[in-house]
Amino acid sequence: MMAQQNFVPGTASQDPNNEVELTISAKNLSNKDLVSKSDPICVVYIQQGQSWVEHGRTEQIVNSLNPEFSKKIVIGYRFEELQKLKFKIYDIDSKSTALDKHDFLGEADCSLGQIVSSGKIVIPLHHPKSKNKGELCIVAEEIGALKEDVEFLFSAEGFKKSGILSKPDPFLAIYKENTLVHRTTFIKDNCNPRWPKFTIPMRLIRTKDQKDVALSLQCWNWNGDGSHKLMGEVHTTTQGILQTPKTFSLDDKKTGKSVGKLCLHEAKVIKTFSFLDYITSGTQINCTIAIDFTGSNGAPNNPNSLHYMGPTPTLYEQALLSVVTIIQDYDSDKHFPVLGFGAKVPPNGILSHEFFVNLTPNPHCFGVNGVIEAYRKCLPCIQLYGPTNFSPVINHVSRFAASHCNGDNYFILLILTDGEITDMLETKQAIIAASHLPMSIIIVGIGHADFSSMKELDSDNGHLSANGRTAARDIVQFVPFRDFLNQPDPYRAAVNLASALLMEIPNQLVAFMKSKNLTPKHPH
Repeated sequence: MMAQQNFVPGTASQDPNNEVELTISAKNLSNKDLVSKSDPICVVYIQQGQSWVEHGRTEQIVNSLNPEFSKKIVIGYRFEELQKLKFKIYDIDSKSTALDKHDFLGEADCSLGQIVSSGKIVIPLHHPKSKNKGELCIVAEEIGALKEDVEFLFSAEGFKKSGILSKPDPFLAIYKENTLVHRTTFIKDNCNPRWPKFTIPMRLIRTKDQKDVALSLQCWNWNGDGSHKLMGEVHTTTQGILQTPKTFSLDDKKTGKSVGKLCLHEAKVIKTFSFLDYITSGTQINCTIAIDFTGSNGAPNNPNSLHYMGPTPTLYEQALLSVVTIIQDYDSDKHFPVLGFGAKVPPNGILSHEFFVNLTPNPHCFGVNGVIEAYRKCLPCIQLYGPTNFSPVINHVSRFAASHCNGDNYFILLILTDGEITDMLETKQAIIAASHLPMSIIIVGIGHADFSSMKELDSDNGHLSANGRTAARDIVQFVPFRDFLNQPDPYRAAVNLASALLMEIPNQLVAFMKSKNLTPKHPH
């Protein structure tokens, strides 16, 4: 019998886990708005030790007490672990990303194992101050090795006017076995809409074992109060929407009469690649570290300073150990440029927001120990000052990333900071420019400052915008270190911090490669 190629005695598999994709919907939510309905969003948390850590958010559904969220939540499933999840529903009332600024509608918790073993679970939402807060429905589906996307182009024709003077605002929704797969934007005042092209993973329109499953294509008339009206639907299959061009009759669900035509112009199957596909084919991860040396940290000789060199490592050192220890495994030469900002530096005491922490012409430090050694030697030689400007170090890394856009390299900027950003507009502009480059930014908040501006940069609920420009993709992840300090096991706290910071890097790298049509190359 031929031996399996992935069998290596005496070792452990680095990634034995499966990933599952959660589809979330809710019913009978509380209405917190006076003149309209609630605008709900679902936030998903994973329990890590004694703490709950945010894992992901759905999109916001406007004016709905029975939302069906189309954004999927992907979680690594581990059979050998009890993975506790918490789902919180909020009514979004403003653009603030801070959840305490919005109305809390209810929460539910369960384990990932419960969802996976059932396939679908319905659990009541509860609220500490009232009863009957509705219910949550969660559907789990394993993500297999099917690495294909499908790009669709749909239009419709023949819709009747929705009133004497008004036309419908149609949008298209795709369902697989009663589970929402995708929802398009609505086209305002149009009886013959043509929706923009959209792309969905092939796994969403088939199952792991079946290439052809039942699908429903539904056209709805959008209403601002959330009371969307079903105009017509088509029952087809996976193979039925992969063959183009094709025209379907849209039928009224009650009468069965045709209300228009749905036209499928394109269904282009596109091969996709994973993070590991790029890494194993030679893409190099390059990490630059930027450390906050502003005066708000406190004088290094003061025991209350965040930079105080006492008997235990500083919070900056703890964060460096947690993150760089993992990143260095993906960096072939393990040499990290380390920048400092917000301090006066020798020999002339000039204020700098982009200086080399080892105070030499070459900013590179070898391994995590070299990074920490440079940090320790730097502190007695500089004067902590201010303000807190991020844009110089972001632009520093962007210059290198801009010259390596062929897929061979990907750049990570790790920023450790203690406070509010001073150059917020310039930082937003720098991030928006960097979103077109092979680059991600991860930020660790050190200390107990107000980090609300950091959460604004970590734009999980929409792409960052400034001065009329919008980021091409989300490239920022922010985590406050204090969320991990109260865990009883320091090692587990360090692991959890690194996980929270780095979890978005694989998807961000793949998103860049996909945006530039870059495929994995042969291994170096």
